[in-house]
Amino acid sequence: MSWTARTSADLPKPAGPYSHVVDTGKFVFTAGFGPQDPATGVVPEGITAQTEQVLDNVEGALGAVGLGLGDVVKATVHLQHLDRDFADYNEVYARRFRSPYPVRTTVGSTLAGILVEVDVVAVRPDGPAAGS
Repeated sequence: MSWTARTSADLPKPAGPYSHVVDTGKFVFTAGFGPQDPATGVVPEGITAQTEQVLDNVEGALGAVGLGLGDVVKATVHLQHLDRDFADYNEVYARRFRSPYPVRTTVGSTLAGILVEVDVVAVRPDGPAAGS
């Protein structure tokens, strides 16, 4: 299987040696995105604002390969304070994604200076094979 890695200047700079997106032609995988604003690096206050920014970043990563949130089939979510922030996170998530919703795993995680991180898997309905 061939695949293409992509990194976009329109997204927060990777904090390590990884790409924003890997596109296999059929499946697209994103890195975990935190709530950093790509232009300023600023992390907004509070779980609602951070969730909005995270999903903006995920949407931007998918957009770099011609997809959107409607193409997502799996989301993995890390919350710093699962018990405290889940309801507010979930409200934003339910507004940004549409039914039928992707499958999702949400876990409590120790995150460095942020409240939420999300990575997704999307499917390209009828896309070309990666590298072609």
